[in-house]
Formats: sequence, C-alpha cells, structure tokens
Amino acid sequence: MKNKRFFTWSLTIVIIVFFSFQSRFFEIAKQIEIYNTLFKEINMNYIDEINPGDFTDNVIKNTLKSLDPYTNFYNEQDVEDARIRREGEYGGIGVMTFYTKRGVVLTEVYKGFPADLANLKPGDVIVEVDGQPLLGLEKAQLSQMLKGTPGKKLSLKVTSKKAIKNVEIELDKIIVNPVPFFDMVDQETGYVVLTRFINRKATDEVKKAIDSLKKRGMRKLIFDLRSNPGGSLFDAVNITNLFIPKGERVVDTRGKTKKNSRIYKTSKEPLDKEIPLVVLIDDRSASASEIVSGALQDYDRAIVLGKRSFGKGLVQRYYDLTYGTQAKITISKYYTPSGRCIQELDYSNRDPKTKKVPKFSDGEVSSFKTKNGRTVYDGGGVTPDVSSKYADKNESTKALLKSRAIFTFVEEHTSKIGIIDSLKYKFKESDFEMFKRFLFEKDTAFVTKEEKLFKKAYKIIEDKKKIEKEYESLQLKLKQD
Repeated sequence: MKNKRFFTWSLTIVIIVFFSFQSRFFEIAKQIEIYNTLFKEINMNYIDEINPGDFTDNVIKNTLKSLDPYTNFYNEQDVEDARIRREGEYGGIGVMTFYTKRGVVLTEVYKGFPADLANLKPGDVIVEVDGQPLLGLEKAQLSQMLKGTPGKKLSLKVTSKKAIKNVEIELDKIIVNPVPFFDMVDQETGYVVLTRFINRKATDEVKKAIDSLKKRGMRKLIFDLRSNPGGSLFDAVNITNLFIPKGERVVDTRGKTKKNSRIYKTSKEPLDKEIPLVVLIDDRSASASEIVSGALQDYDRAIVLGKRSFGKGLVQRYYDLTYGTQAKITISKYYTPSGRCIQELDYSNRDPKTKKVPKFSDGEVSSFKTKNGRTVYDGGGVTPDVSSKYADKNESTKALLKSRAIFTFVEEHTSKIGIIDSLKYKFKESDFEMFKRFLFEKDTAFVTKEEKLFKKAYKIIEDKKKIEKEYESLQLKLKQD
C-alpha cells in the first residue's frame, strides 16, 4: 500500500514538472513566433527601407536593458572588441585614443610600439587612413581602421599643433600590461598597481612585480586595485592565492543551475603568506577587484584601505550564438569566504515606472565574521577597514572629468611651454586661473547634468523669446560657477 502511494505521488510530481516545462517552452516558442511575424510585417510594409541587421541588433540590445547592464549581445564586430578587452592582445599601433569630429585623437602612446617608433605624440590627430578621410565615421569604424593582423601596413595622415605629416606604419602585436607600474616606496615597502584582471596575464605580471621588489629588499607591500574594473575570475582566485595557503576558499558562485554554481579554492602554495599587506580600493574597484579585496579581508590577511568599492557581485559568461555572434549573460552571484554577497544594485526589483534600481545597502544588511572574528557586512561593495577621505564630486566636477577639457587644456599648454618633468612640475595658482579661463573661452563640451536638463526644457517651450534673457543670464551664471 505504501509503495503504491509513493508511486502515485512520484507520478504526480513527474506530470507537474513535465507540464510546467512544456508550458514554459510553449511560451518561449510563442514569443519567438510573435517577433518573427512582427519583423516580417515591418520589413514588408514599413514606409522606409530598414536594415535587418541593425534593426535586430537594436531590438536585442534594448530588450537586454531590462535585465542588467552586464548582460549584452555582441554582433560579429562587437565580438572582436570584447575579446580584445578580455585578453589584452590585438594587432594595432600601440595607442590609447578618443574619437572626435576631427578624427582619432591620441591620448597615450605606448613606448616601444609602432606609433612610438613612428614618433607620434599624445595630442596628434589621425585624419586619414590609407587615403580615406575619417571625418564623419562611426566610432566602431574608426577603431577597426587602426587594427588588424600584425604585419599589415597603413598609411596615416596625422595633424599636430606644428604640422601635417604622412606616416607609414606597420601593425604589431599589442600586449596590454595589466601591471603598468611597480616600485619601492621606501627601503622596505613595495608598491604594485594592477589596472585590470586580464585573462592569463594579471597573475603572472603581479608575481613578476613582487619577485622583482623582493630582490630589492621589499618586506611590506601596498597592492593598488583602485579604479580596477575587474575581469577574469580565475585571475582573481590565482592572485588571492599568492597570499593565502593552498586549499582555502576564495569565492563561491551561486546560479540558477548546478553548472553555474561552484566553489573556487586556492590550488597552489602561496608566493608569500606572511608579508604585511595593504590593499587599496575605491568606488571604481569592481568585480574581480572585490573578490580579491573581500577574500583577503575575510581571512584577515590584508588591511583594506580607501573607499567603499563599486559593488558588482555578478558573474557573466560568454555564449557563442549563430553567425559569429555572442551573448554575455549574468549567470550567478558571487560570495566571499565569509558568505558576503557584495552586489549593490538589485536589478530584479527595478521600479517599473521610474526604472530606478534599488540598492541592497539601503535595506537591511547581514553581518558576517572574518577569520579572526571581526564583523563585516554584505551589500554595497567591500567596506574598507580604514576609510580614506575623498572630496565629494559635485555635478560640475563629474561633467568636467567626463569631458575632454582637461586633456585639451594640457595639450595646448604643453605645446606652448614644451615637455614637462612630471617629478618636478607643480600646478600653481596661476595655472589654475589659466585653466578656468580656458574653460570659459573654449568650446570644451563641458556640460553638467543640470545644464542638459535645462537646455532640454528650453527647447520644448514654445515662447522662447519670453525667457531668452533669463536663459542667457542663467547660462552665464552656470559657467561662472
């Protein structure tokens, strides 16, 4: 009788599960069919011609915005750009750039790479590539024109403050070093900065830097993760392993499926488990940076100093799709060894009307214990053991930093006075006054959020003449502020 009852219950559960899956798959198929029908009708009947690829690209990307900012779709071109960001290798000329109406502006030239060997300088503007003017091209097109297979030759037309020059240049394999700087602060204290967790490179470069500093007498280490946006999860685990013993838990990932849930432990003997260690973080230290700083804090292996970190406790994985496209999908949340999830924004409870995303740190947070019994909290990033005071950025400062005004000012200033010795140069009050005059006189695209909203409101008011004088007065005051 008991066996019969057990069989009946088991069969009932199987039937329920079967129909729930069947219902879900039917719903998915239904939505796909609706989109296909819509796309077909728009393509056939819309008054203007549409580009099917661009249309679908926009539909997908706008759909994914309802999830979180880390779940993305990559078309064939985007796939290559994403690979470069992950791996830090590409065929190029060795520069950092930004794009303007004039062309490609060089902001940094990597020493020893093709652009440096061709005597290109920060502030130079590439206006033509192989005879094709760059004026009016999209950012993605501009980026691709300076990349390709190592050995490929390009003819560049470059403008600078002094002259226009034609440059023949050959692409080379560009390898971005995630540890751009390390040195001794004093006779015993070393300093290593890691800018990104580039797959398979970050751990090796950090280890090389530490080994080099040890040979110079390092007995204490400052490890700088400020403004490090993260990257490879495996590098985060391996870098943590440099300082804690083999077999220790570094991070847990917990997802919807078993394959997306995993415990990551250290697998090697540490490089140095005794050296006094300070880890620097700020509000732009995210993801893998938070895994490292959170784990070292949980084991009381390091003093974490700085500002509360960004709070990205989500893990993504790349999936290959058809026709060379890819999707990067958030598959799990990660948890530090003490059990903390440091995710700040709760995307699953976004306000449907305002689209505002609530913060976990605004609600109740849970407490956890470190290895030595100290209390730490989840939600809202990694809170440092010692907080550094930073001046709060107002909207004007944020807008200024986002603009190219500072770079343009430095470019113009140095073109007049020549090369500056960064170790000896001091920014004087007269320099600051010169900078303020520059912002006032030049069109720097330095616009605050309030100014943007003000201009938008002004545009929709029909009777513009009535408020023209007030607008000009307010605009002048905003510039003065």
